[in-house]
Amino acid sequence: MISSLLATFTIAAILASSIPPQESCPRGELDIRYCDRDGDLVADPPSDPRLLVDPDSLVFAYTPVEDPAVYRAVWKEFLDHLEKVTGKKVVFFPVQSNAAQIEAMRAGRLHVAGFNTGSVPFAVNAAGFVPIAMMARKDGGHGYEMEIITSQDSPIRKIEDLRGKTLAFTSPTSNSGYKAPTWLLKERFGLVEGRDYKGAFSGKHDNSVLGVYNKDYDAAAVASTVMRQMARRGVVDLAQIRTLYRSETFPTTAYGIASNLKAELARRIREAFFSFRWEGSGLLKEFGGTEGEKFIPVRYKEDWEIVRRIDHALGVSYGSAAP
Repeated sequence: MISSLLATFTIAAILASSIPPQESCPRGELDIRYCDRDGDLVADPPSDPRLLVDPDSLVFAYTPVEDPAVYRAVWKEFLDHLEKVTGKKVVFFPVQSNAAQIEAMRAGRLHVAGFNTGSVPFAVNAAGFVPIAMMARKDGGHGYEMEIITSQDSPIRKIEDLRGKTLAFTSPTSNSGYKAPTWLLKERFGLVEGRDYKGAFSGKHDNSVLGVYNKDYDAAAVASTVMRQMARRGVVDLAQIRTLYRSETFPTTAYGIASNLKAELARRIREAFFSFRWEGSGLLKEFGGTEGEKFIPVRYKEDWEIVRRIDHALGVSYGSAAP
């Protein structure tokens, strides 16, 4: 299933924009329009100054969630800060899917964004996304675990009990919502989607958690941080949910910019992330304690190595990069 779904995404992304390719240069897995001369696996700014942009307004998008309007308010203080630091008007763009978010950046309609863990390699390679930061707790701890959950009174008591059951995923580009669990279930438990259990896509982690909570799904693979944020908001009671499996820690949502922004604008956006004061903000109220209380720098090559390793084991291709 994953190959056909990702192929559909790749074709849509390739057709999304008419920006011409870069000259012959090192690019690794990057799309043919991008170069990677410094070997950090991330697109360099275009060498042709005509391809650099300095838009009057910056468009920001947070990774798809159940209710984008809620997150418009959550991000308000940060976006106000981003406006002050850059001198640009900032527009919050609610996205409905990971693919739509990636296509928007590739097409030049999105300048600053937070991409979920599994979408980051696609955004980097197919859309020229440059990761800058991710959230961390005060002690510097960061990341999340993939959890396979079921309802507390479910007859499913262990992973092997998933045979013959329906397991909810989020989307094919999601690390914790699809790629990591399908790989781990096969490698560690010998359970193969379609043969041993049925997979169903819910669209978002929120939907998967609620699906288990309301017993619409037998089980679901979700990001631990999303589930705990929902519990903090009173949407679900964790006492009614049982965790069957918890993974190693993965990097969380990456925040960054399109690679074709002019250097001074890119510098100011970076400054905005690391100078933002979290005290009293919607971000602290929403993410504090579970995921973030500050922004820390990220290095895509090192921090996303485990995610790329899972992708490669699954045979995932990130786009149309030239050999």
